[in-house]
Amino acid sequence: MTALASHLAAFLREHLPHERMASPHTCATYAYSFQLLVCFAACRLNVKPCQLEIEQLDAPLVLAFLKHIESERHNSARTRNARLAAVNSFFRFLEYRLPSCLDQSRRIHAIPMKKTDEALIGYLTREEMQALINAPDPRTKFGIRDRAMLHLAFAAGLRVSELISLRLDHLDGLACSSIHVMGKGRRERVLPLWKDTARALRAWLAIRPRDGCPELFPNAAGRAMTRSGFEHILAKHVATAAQVQPSIAKKRVTPHVLRHSCAMHTLQATRDVRKVSLWLGHASLQSTEIYLRADPTEKLEALTAIAPLSLQRGRFQAPDKLIAMLKAVGGSKNYAE
Repeated sequence: MTALASHLAAFLREHLPHERMASPHTCATYAYSFQLLVCFAACRLNVKPCQLEIEQLDAPLVLAFLKHIESERHNSARTRNARLAAVNSFFRFLEYRLPSCLDQSRRIHAIPMKKTDEALIGYLTREEMQALINAPDPRTKFGIRDRAMLHLAFAAGLRVSELISLRLDHLDGLACSSIHVMGKGRRERVLPLWKDTARALRAWLAIRPRDGCPELFPNAAGRAMTRSGFEHILAKHVATAAQVQPSIAKKRVTPHVLRHSCAMHTLQATRDVRKVSLWLGHASLQSTEIYLRADPTEKLEALTAIAPLSLQRGRFQAPDKLIAMLKAVGGSKNYAE
């Protein structure tokens, strides 16, 4: 029997951040997945979490855990698949360190992912996005910061992790003509900025505190902005923008919706999904196809390009009223002459 704790610690502290070069957000997500799994297994097996052994995490227990998070924690199928992906990654790591668990690992890898519905993405129109950017008060320090954050998040199509991790040295000098983004999967990209975005950034840099954290957008305490902090700021300005543009109140506006909005506006402007993929930093075009499904422009072009089939004209003859009455009285029976 092999203790779980030491191998799990090596996976989370060494393998993921140093060998796989996973982001801090990915490491935190995997750690939380195993926190849920370990607590469930310890309760089910009536042992302390530190006493769990790898052999106890077999396929039936993992299946019971996946059923537990869906039925009792009411997690979605997408979240269930994310928890299973973390478990699969850990057992692939164990295959090289602990060959005796190969059969156990194969059984766990055989657990299928659950199919999920691929809903259309939500995004803001140009008028709604303009109302949101205008929501922060430019007469206050944090209003200038928030306006620069919202403008940059939309113009560059940044993920929230990319936005809050931006540092001062990622800007192209004081002109702010471009930014250097470290994206998902350690993929780097350099993005030029609109003049309005650069102007908003320069306004923030002019009043930004010189000391403190190196991040471009610190919070009120002078420390690096967190994901939840930006979500709170966004929700506050969405409520303000809804007073000017009521249609925003009907939409669920998250930080990722700003990225979706940038992608949709770029697609409608360029009609080139490859440029959208390059701008967003996608690893493949398959990730960008979701925007094609949400954009009606492409469907309209296909509709106008294809000639519709013609229908042959005919004459409509009203049914005889007497025959219709006799059929109604006689029911559905048909009698031969």
